[in-house]
Amino acid sequence: MTKQKEMHQYLSPLVRDIPPSGIRKFFDLVSASKDIISLGVGEPDFITPWHVREASFYSLERGKTQYTPNAGLYELREEIANYLHTGFQLTYEPKDEIIVTVGGSEAIDLALRALITPGDEILIPEPCYVSYSPIASIGGGIPVGIETFAKDQFKLTPESLKAQITPRSKVLVLCYPSNPTGGIMTREDWLPIAKLVEENDLIVISDEIYAELTYGQKHVSFASLPGMKDRTILVSGFSKAFAMTGWRMGYACGHRDLIQAMLKIHQYTVMCAPVMGQVAAIEALRYGLEEKDRMVESYNQRRRLVVRGFREIGLDCHEPQGAFYAFPSIQSTGLSSEEFAERLLREARVAAVPGNVFGLGGEGFIRCSYATSVSQLNEALDRIGKFYEKLQK
Repeated sequence: MTKQKEMHQYLSPLVRDIPPSGIRKFFDLVSASKDIISLGVGEPDFITPWHVREASFYSLERGKTQYTPNAGLYELREEIANYLHTGFQLTYEPKDEIIVTVGGSEAIDLALRALITPGDEILIPEPCYVSYSPIASIGGGIPVGIETFAKDQFKLTPESLKAQITPRSKVLVLCYPSNPTGGIMTREDWLPIAKLVEENDLIVISDEIYAELTYGQKHVSFASLPGMKDRTILVSGFSKAFAMTGWRMGYACGHRDLIQAMLKIHQYTVMCAPVMGQVAAIEALRYGLEEKDRMVESYNQRRRLVVRGFREIGLDCHEPQGAFYAFPSIQSTGLSSEEFAERLLREARVAAVPGNVFGLGGEGFIRCSYATSVSQLNEALDRIGKFYEKLQK
């Protein structure tokens, strides 16, 4: 009789060797604590507007509980197409260039799995959202980080991109406005990047979940640049700008061949996004734009409060021009990001995410979400200030 293996030996090495999410690991500590002010969760503090919730309730009362088409309700795909055309000058065919997904996260997973041949290199500007590299690895790709810097406002520069491109490079994953840095890219910033994408025959996955959350200037979609629409899979959703995180409603748009490949995977895995969420998303796009704009203005006020607060404390903080995160430097303390965040949690009862979990360039920073109330932000800044004073003694 053969001896049974240890259970972990049955696992795929691609999964076994991936570390747990640094964010989840850190916030397991938070969930067990009391009197914590959390600046860590990337989630709006607003509740989904009542009329959006009501539309979903009413659809349930009418018995709308069946599967939808795999790509999503055609009515929703039409609304997404109209929204992108009006807001971002993008044109997509609802029939076969848009797929509705279970959050933007599923869209990213589908896009990477549809594109990767084992051994392909996936270029990822960092610091970045924690999921890109693990998903690429699970798909058999080789994640290649491209470090960005505070001195450049965490923009992706053509020099740093060019330095990492090899004959095995296939996909460039972008996330601007950036989680965790709040950095953005202007049209002038994008043009040399687009040139390199074309010259090196890359496909782009552009995660634009924070597209609506920009301050002072309008978001420029990478897909809107000359020649980039067919090379770009645009990923977005309703979680951030429409305060619909728990609804898990996302979408992807792109060339029909790419979207239809993603649809095949989607058909065999989740079938379709929940119909209740799709109905709510239609309502949000039709009648929720003013509320979205009010939420964005509130974030802008909090952004100014938080950046000014960190600078007054004595922590360098570049000005985030998008998303709802500040990314202050804690290098002056001499502590690592993880040490600083753990001590801040333990001694000051404030939760922030250590920057090192976001990849290259994240060490020496912490991520702080300002998607919480002004009173909580003021109290958090007061606690951080006192904590920082103690460190200086």
